[in-house]
Amino acid sequence: MASSSLPYFLLFISASYAAAATSFRPHALVIAVSKDASTLQYLTTIHQRTPLVPVKLVVDLGGRFLWVNCDGNYVSSSYRPVRCGSAQCSLVRGLGCEACYSAPRPGCNNKTCVLPLDNTVTRIGTVGELDSDVVSVKSTDGSNPGRVVSVSKFIFSCGPTLLLEGLAGGAIGMAGLGRTKIGLPSQFASAFRFHRKFGICLSSSTAANGAVFFGCGPYRLLPGIDASLSLTYTPLFINPVSTATFSSGNEPSAEYFIGVKSVKINEKAIKVNTSLLSIDNEGIGGTKISTVDPYTVMESSIYKAFTKAFISAAAAMNITRAAAVAPFSVCFSSKNVYSTRVGPSVPSIDLVLQNKSVFWRIFGANSMVYVSDKVLCLGFVDGGANPRTSIVIGGKQLENNLLQFDISTSKLGFSSSLLFRRTTCANFNFTSNP
Repeated sequence: MASSSLPYFLLFISASYAAAATSFRPHALVIAVSKDASTLQYLTTIHQRTPLVPVKLVVDLGGRFLWVNCDGNYVSSSYRPVRCGSAQCSLVRGLGCEACYSAPRPGCNNKTCVLPLDNTVTRIGTVGELDSDVVSVKSTDGSNPGRVVSVSKFIFSCGPTLLLEGLAGGAIGMAGLGRTKIGLPSQFASAFRFHRKFGICLSSSTAANGAVFFGCGPYRLLPGIDASLSLTYTPLFINPVSTATFSSGNEPSAEYFIGVKSVKINEKAIKVNTSLLSIDNEGIGGTKISTVDPYTVMESSIYKAFTKAFISAAAAMNITRAAAVAPFSVCFSSKNVYSTRVGPSVPSIDLVLQNKSVFWRIFGANSMVYVSDKVLCLGFVDGGANPRTSIVIGGKQLENNLLQFDISTSKLGFSSSLLFRRTTCANFNFTSNP
């Protein structure tokens, strides 16, 4: 379901992004992404406000927009609330006007646009004020970070302190990369007039950063490998019903869904109710990609068939079971599991897409989690009998894979494991060019 390039943003592009139209116009941007050891959340830091301050955020692939906590210590001379009834408010389907019963401050102003926002980690939803302020990030040539560039009126929402519950230590908001008009990819594309396309490359290490690229490739990883040149493509689908905790009603989901047709273990298809793999009229079912779920979550009947087939295939490789270790229900002894370039030597997993020749193969580095020196577990969890989405591909399965999301053409490019190419997502050179 392709959408037009940028016309919906032209309503206020000239006013919102005047300061971005400098003599230097970047072709792409890059932000570093770290992995929090405690929560397994993926974090980034952008610079916001005047004067600029670093703002640590949880990366939310399907999040609708940027929100930050404004309670108490938000100080900026360039902060502006968005008025209700304005073009910006209409564009984001604002819920109406806010009434503030205290002295005006960021996040609490009269006659300003309010919209629904949520913490997608805890599934807490509330409302927040729509605002704008300066945001600065680094440009890139695809090999290194370059000059810092700024957007003068970047649209975001002020969220209350209660939304910080469950976020990694130091995080004061979430960076939404979803397919909305004010998601980070669309705002940056509008500001600098590049394609509504972005790539994510998550590191598996808590000690080395991965990256998110806004704009087209190249996405070069040491030693000089352009990971964008070896992608397989599949359509992205729009769930017509919002999957957010709290939404304004008749709006589609901002999350990224792909069309998984079947699942294979060691190239043998497992038997599942295939109707669960499609999105129905109420927005139930299908497969989405998430950075806030640390592991892939499957509807119970799919999970049971999947683990049964995996256990059988592992037994055929002389891999023996071990006691379960929460949150995992399927674990193995590491005794007969050998190391390979792509991780532990365990059965392969294929997510078969639009046809049998297009599949996302998951190897041991992305399927298994070592819980001790002697035990490793299958990094997939049971999502219950009636989840909103049948398969949620989580962060563990995304690590050291390059994923490129083309919002304009509704297309996903995926690399499968970069370990086969002797590189990782931690190999982007964050040493800045002069």
